[in-house]
Amino acid sequence: MSHSNPPSPKRFERPGPLTGRIRVPGDKSISHRSIMLGALAVGETRVTGLLEGEDVLATAAAMRAMGAQVERGEDGTWRINGVGVGSLLQPQQALDMGNSGTSTRLLMGLVASHPITAMFTGDASLSKRPMGRVIEPLSQMGASFEASPGGRLPLMLRGISPAVPITYRLPVASAQVKSAVLLAGLNTAGTTTVIEPVPTRDHSERMLRGFGASLEVSEENGERVIAIQGEAELKPQGIVVPGDPSSAAFFVVAALLVPGSDLVIENVGLNPTRAALFDVLRDMGGNIEELDRREIGGEPVADLRVRHSALSGVEVDPAVVPAMVDEFPVLFVAASFAQGTTTTTGLEELRVKESDRITAMAEALTLAGARVEEREDGLVIHGTGGDPLPGTPEDAEVTTHLDHRIAMAMAVAGLASHNGVTVDDTAPIATSFPTFETLLASASGTS
Repeated sequence: MSHSNPPSPKRFERPGPLTGRIRVPGDKSISHRSIMLGALAVGETRVTGLLEGEDVLATAAAMRAMGAQVERGEDGTWRINGVGVGSLLQPQQALDMGNSGTSTRLLMGLVASHPITAMFTGDASLSKRPMGRVIEPLSQMGASFEASPGGRLPLMLRGISPAVPITYRLPVASAQVKSAVLLAGLNTAGTTTVIEPVPTRDHSERMLRGFGASLEVSEENGERVIAIQGEAELKPQGIVVPGDPSSAAFFVVAALLVPGSDLVIENVGLNPTRAALFDVLRDMGGNIEELDRREIGGEPVADLRVRHSALSGVEVDPAVVPAMVDEFPVLFVAASFAQGTTTTTGLEELRVKESDRITAMAEALTLAGARVEEREDGLVIHGTGGDPLPGTPEDAEVTTHLDHRIAMAMAVAGLASHNGVTVDDTAPIATSFPTFETLLASASGTS
């Protein structure tokens, strides 16, 4: 889980058109939350379509370590027998979060309002990511922390029960911080409130309600106010996980860029707090059609038909950043092939992801022959007008910094380049999308 194996470099080159029908793995955000809430419900929760990437498996292992039964059946259905809110057990060893920031921050929230102590560890990439934004509100609720310098992993969390309900205004738009506070509020008597100046993905709110938590969302002075009542009793659920829009994004952009492509991506989650990339790509001229729009488990879903398109540069409204924060690496790739200039701003959050995604993508695209200007809060990309990028030199590799999205975004760039793009390590892709290369081979007829 910690990517200690030797790097696995690979060169991604121009395939045939991407055609047919594919289905991407389940949504990562929903998969994490279904295991956590199932582990806090009394009885058996069943989950189908769960993403079986390393990040989600880290969450499953952590919940097992704290007393829940989390098992995959032969039919692919995951069964989670929970311990009940307030009944998490003391883990006997450190919780290894691998590369998963979501697992770490949300589980810190869960543990904070239980009378247990947990050590959180992670790989080299995760250990560079700041946890102070979660430590601050959870400390206000009464939890205590011993963190590495800069508020980083490894860290020791001592939870407290009863915890203190708080009202917390998010200083940065972060669904992970919001979710951590709400999860801590599950086992905190009284009302725990989170104020969001800028809306972020709302999977936690939808799923908490689905499991029976008393949660209210209101608008006050243009801000979103989310209030949860503790101490909650959660009821087990049956959950169908839709396809992850962040994973679908790579195939959407690939089909837009590779000539002759006409690809259907089935069962893609289109939660409005997640799907802004597809709107931006349509604004650029991308031919992305929604087929059979429907609702599954409270989440909007559709099949996406994507055809090769001539793209034009745009100025991306910073207001959409929270609804596509993980998709900017692959948007940068799309912009590299557009007619004209694409400008992005308000992306400071990308500097504290699995890597500094602004600098990492600027360097990677430049190596592949794109014209990129790096600014403090985003990139300005001068597109090729639809022509292929040159690709990386034969003796050069894109540095992915153990970041799965950098690796996949530059793989897509390779598909639309003259000479291909070599990424230094494909192993991190398994954290979120273990079937990426297999699906790519299937869609391009090279399997």
